[in-house]
Amino acid sequence: MRSAVEIADARANRVGHQIYAGRSRAVIERASIALRRSTWVPIATGFIEPVLYLFAFGYGMGKLIGDIQTPFGLLSYTAFIAPGLLATSAMNGAIYDSTWNVFFKLHESKLYQGMLATPLGPLDVALGEMIWALLRGLTYATAFLMIAAPLGLVPGFGSVLAIPTAVLIAFAFASFGMAITSYFNSYHQMGLINLVLLPLFLFSGSLYPISVYPDWLEFIIKLLPTWHGIELVRSIWFGSFNFALFTHFVYFLIMICIGVFFTTRRLRNLFMR
Repeated sequence: MRSAVEIADARANRVGHQIYAGRSRAVIERASIALRRSTWVPIATGFIEPVLYLFAFGYGMGKLIGDIQTPFGLLSYTAFIAPGLLATSAMNGAIYDSTWNVFFKLHESKLYQGMLATPLGPLDVALGEMIWALLRGLTYATAFLMIAAPLGLVPGFGSVLAIPTAVLIAFAFASFGMAITSYFNSYHQMGLINLVLLPLFLFSGSLYPISVYPDWLEFIIKLLPTWHGIELVRSIWFGSFNFALFTHFVYFLIMICIGVFFTTRRLRNLFMR
């Protein structure tokens, strides 16, 4: 392994060398080592929530609602909400990892100060943390698919494409979550995250079509990332490929760019003055 001096010398003449050293994997390696030494409870809770919604609403309310007419044809209520909850599962994994964990590392363990005292740059730290968060989102989405498949809720093999799609969504939420968290200074402010996430989930179209709302509220919901994520996963889940998919993809690519930019800028301003 090269020394810190050798790494610093090697990147000294590169464009943007103060921002990026090309060693995001070091952040991921550190996170994987920490995971082996931590409890599984916080990880499990983020995954269990969408599964409970699937059983409670799908097999509870679903018995009362029966089949519903959707843009994908006549579906059982459980089959309709399954892809939306898969998207929600990936979002949960990314947002929890990129908010509460990041806040602890910023203000309690002071981990990022130590990282940025090494040859790592702020973009290395940002990308490393975001990739780790989306890996958690990938794990949640894959596990949810493995539960939905034996229940007969997966319409075909093409539904597997919903997994990489969920990873893209997780990346977008992780980048935005980390950017916002970098501006929070207290646990009281962190409470705003759950306050925002709950209505984002309830008014996202995951449990019922948003056409039930007034036009003005439907318009607002279509501006939110949760709706775009659920519509994207649901369309791919049922094999409906159209131009709207491109709009959803562009929405999340823009979200990723904004999140990475502001996170990198914020980390540099905080610790590299």
